[in-house]
Amino acid sequence: MRWKILLTFCCLSWCLALRAEPRELQISVGDWPPYLSSELRHNGVIAHIISDLFAEEGYRVSFRFLPWPRAYSATAAGKFDATGVWMHKGEREADFLFSAPLLDEQFVFFHLKSQPFDWHRFDDLAGMTLGGGLEYSYGPTFDAFLAKGTVKMERVSSDQQNFDKLLKERVVLYPQEMNVGYAALARHFTPAERARITHHPRPLLVNRSYLMLPKRLAGSQALLQRFNQRLQAFRDSGRYDRYFQDLQAGKYTLSEEEAAQR
Repeated sequence: MRWKILLTFCCLSWCLALRAEPRELQISVGDWPPYLSSELRHNGVIAHIISDLFAEEGYRVSFRFLPWPRAYSATAAGKFDATGVWMHKGEREADFLFSAPLLDEQFVFFHLKSQPFDWHRFDDLAGMTLGGGLEYSYGPTFDAFLAKGTVKMERVSSDQQNFDKLLKERVVLYPQEMNVGYAALARHFTPAERARITHHPRPLLVNRSYLMLPKRLAGSQALLQRFNQRLQAFRDSGRYDRYFQDLQAGKYTLSEEEAAQR
């Protein structure tokens, strides 16, 4: 009789385990379309990758959109399971574990088609006026070039302001991550305005970004290992690249009906 009771208990436990909801992970992010945005399908392509990666490991992801400084500090304090996406900086290692590279960013110079532009070295930009983001780093090499003062950078708080200044010829160049720049143009400007702007194909910076997991949480190391292994599997199978093919095909843009429901 005992073995029958034990067998019944084991079967019930097994069935309940199968029906159990996957554990939810809380991840803080900043708004950075087309990679991360509450106004895009799947919250953007990077959010989609993160969700699917963890889903393959048995987790459900909930994203919390916050100002970037708050996303950083709250996650460092252990209030979130992870935060994304961030460039690597040595000082961040005190609080976080870094995943394998999740995104390769390509920063380019946007300019007007009516003002042909070419460059090979940063010194080729001498005397030009550039747009830029407030307190924004364009990598140590270009930041050092800016510090020399051979070009002027007028910094404002948004892509929209920078592209508006470019259209009005108040700046000659605007350095920005390529997909981020074109997402801002699509969001804020008319087709006629967008048609006036292009970018130089030579990148001024190729930067890698990472998911960061807080050292304060005991499970971060094990979770990081599972994430990295699954990310490599996505890359090896070609699945990772398909997300970005969908991005280029416009599949992350919400329809008018979907946007109205949000």
